[in-house]
Amino acid sequence: MTSDPLVIFTPSGKRGHFPSETPILTAARQLGVDLDSVCGGRGICSKCQITPSFGEFPKHGVTVSENALSDWNAVEERYDQKRGLPKGRRLGCQATVQGDIVIDVPPESQVHKQVVRKRAEVRDITLNPTVHLTYVEVVQPDMHKPSGDLERLLSALEAATGHENIEIDAHLLRPLQPILRKGNWTVTAAIHQGRDGRAPRVTALWPGYFDGPVFGLAVDLGSTTIAGHLCNLSTGEVVASSGLMNPQIRFGEDLMSRVSYAMMNAGGDLEMTQAVRDGLNQLVIDIAKEADADLSQILDSVFVMNPVMHHLFLGIDPFELGQAPFALATSDALEMRAAEIGLAIAPGTRTYILPCIAGHVGADAAGVALSEAPDKSADLVLVVDVGTNAEILLGDQNGVLACSSPTGPAFEGAQISAGQRAAPGAIERVEINPDTKEPRFQVIGCDLWSDEDGFERAIATTGVTGICGSGIIEVIAEMRMAGLVDPSGLIGSAEQTGTNRCFTDGRTNSYRLWDGNEDHGSIAVTNADIRAIQMAKAALYSGARLLMDKRGVDRVDRVVLAGAFGAHISAKHAMVLGMIPDCPLDKVTSAGNAAGTGARIALLNRAARTQIETLVRKIEKIETAVEPRFQEHFVNASAMPNASDRFPILRSIVDLPTPTFNTGGGDGAGGGRRRRRRG
Repeated sequence: MTSDPLVIFTPSGKRGHFPSETPILTAARQLGVDLDSVCGGRGICSKCQITPSFGEFPKHGVTVSENALSDWNAVEERYDQKRGLPKGRRLGCQATVQGDIVIDVPPESQVHKQVVRKRAEVRDITLNPTVHLTYVEVVQPDMHKPSGDLERLLSALEAATGHENIEIDAHLLRPLQPILRKGNWTVTAAIHQGRDGRAPRVTALWPGYFDGPVFGLAVDLGSTTIAGHLCNLSTGEVVASSGLMNPQIRFGEDLMSRVSYAMMNAGGDLEMTQAVRDGLNQLVIDIAKEADADLSQILDSVFVMNPVMHHLFLGIDPFELGQAPFALATSDALEMRAAEIGLAIAPGTRTYILPCIAGHVGADAAGVALSEAPDKSADLVLVVDVGTNAEILLGDQNGVLACSSPTGPAFEGAQISAGQRAAPGAIERVEINPDTKEPRFQVIGCDLWSDEDGFERAIATTGVTGICGSGIIEVIAEMRMAGLVDPSGLIGSAEQTGTNRCFTDGRTNSYRLWDGNEDHGSIAVTNADIRAIQMAKAALYSGARLLMDKRGVDRVDRVVLAGAFGAHISAKHAMVLGMIPDCPLDKVTSAGNAAGTGARIALLNRAARTQIETLVRKIEKIETAVEPRFQEHFVNASAMPNASDRFPILRSIVDLPTPTFNTGGGDGAGGGRRRRRRG
């Protein structure tokens, strides 16, 4: 065991031991971490900025002391004085390793920027926003009939809209009189009509006639990525979309790691709250810039998120979510001023947060339910929102059940030896010839397959950098169909499989997917990679199977894959692994970012908010952590596709060989003798 300090990089998850005084930039390069630098480590370009994290990290098994990095040096001081370094940042070329350390590489320091695949799905939405513009002429003041400017404005607005008891935000009282006089006693008011029973409120004013546009922001606040869509509230059009990595990743890739960080570090929850709010404020700036919109015109916002993110976003300690009975501080929908939760948009911007369903089934699942409407389906539909924490809905017109399953970050490329987030150069599609065992693949940013002419030229800029989530799903499923990996998840040897692409790797075998070139090393799939995917997919399938047990069925009529990851995986490959239940492939569809679509529906249609609040109260919640059959399903689902469920529909269209590689035998010819399991 080495005594050298351990350096862990997020969001890549790559780690290694390095001697003291090793520059962080050097460690990053040796591990293949995507950290930019163009000045040769002289502290001039600032492209290698990193953010160190300190405290206890149970997920990583390290405690990071305040002196884990070298002290701030003269080069960093000079750069900070001339150009400024954001608070908490260091220069990777200057900071050196002194002890175990967790390093976050922010998006702007990455050469290959993360592709946040949460686009706005095309959807017909009934337009009925909470914010409307109203133009009125206000009676001028009269000494003989004394009344306040505000009272006469509200009276005019009530007469024009038919609303009663209109109120006004306090921040508008100071500019009210100058606005009225500048507009020559005409004014345009933005009136927000929130939940039923609340008085309409004036949230913004413009002198004279103002026809907008005014905008609303729909945000899917995921544990890994944050995606926002800016919508014109008058037309419903998505005018801009933007996304970024969740800055909380440096505190833990999965939700329970963040709960643990909050438990183990005093004030850790507030640290994570500040991080995500800073990220959201940057998202607002980026998306407004893309749309050429002024922040003062963004007057409404809707958020969906899982329960842990829900609590951390609101500034609530998630401690209780880390232990049974997983009690939420609040589960109802929330409506408030955006400024109350640290969002720097416009003073009158309102925020609506969809209700949570249960302790681990959050507002994002509510957004999926609003988007996909399983409660209105004539057939039995399974909706799976695939992510670090999978939310699962099963239902039809007779009722809806819901649960969550802790799949972890493996589906997004983390915990995989050559894994990475979705970025240019990442392998995302794979095919393996079942006869020759030879692979071919596509990478993000290139339409050519690796065996086609021009591939090497096409990837000259990005290279082949690793495997993203959809890529690891496809390659393992292809290996299973080609007889390179057995149902238990073991990779065969070269002798057993008949290909030298399988090679001895420690006590197990690995499969070489890419031979590499002079710029990039080879990429292989290891048995540890397969185990990580097995654990993730078993958790996902077990949650779905548990809901099917509760409903008393062994089959579902159709499956909907939601989430950014769900939108990019092949139904066939997912079923070969046993991620989802057996079902006709043409009945497996993708809903894209359904949670984000639900947020847009709630943003653009006020009635939808009441609709989802009512539905959530009717959904039956199942807590997987206390269900006795969950573990039984999990063990069976660890096999590919499953040890007990036979998947007859899948087997009717896909050949699934059944070799056994745990005997050390095999004749090597033609892929080795296949041993069939009994039954």
